Amino acid sequence: QVRVVESGGGLVPAGGSLTLSCTVSGLTFDDYSMGWFRQAPGKEPEGVSCISWSGGSRYSEDSAKGRFTISRDNHKNTLYLQMNSLKPEDTAMYYCAAVSVWTNLKCLPDLNVWGQGTQVTVSS
Repeated sequence: QVRVVESGGGLVPAGGSLTLSCTVSGLTFDDYSMGWFRQAPGKEPEGVSCISWSGGSRYSEDSAKGRFTISRDNHKNTLYLQMNSLKPEDTAMYYCAAVSVWTNLKCLPDLNVWGQGTQVTVSS
């Protein structure tokens, strides 16, 4: 049984930082490209940042570039998202998932490997 558990969310002021973590069990972690996705109330989900199985390739959505860094530790079956210079518009539920589709313009989640999310709230 696949289990995906996110942690690290919270309430921070604008300009602050958070590091999200995601631990995956029940599958061979380094067989999968992984990503962070978010959904704000009333908005469609969006891919924030994705990373290939080896860590050699990365995708970041435009608003995340230069502020968010995705990384992974395959020995620990763990995915990370370091978020700096947070803005109120980053407020959302953040989810960790395997990647089903990855293009130059987007990455999409595999809902078969998807966590319950961790809330990030950035105050102005």
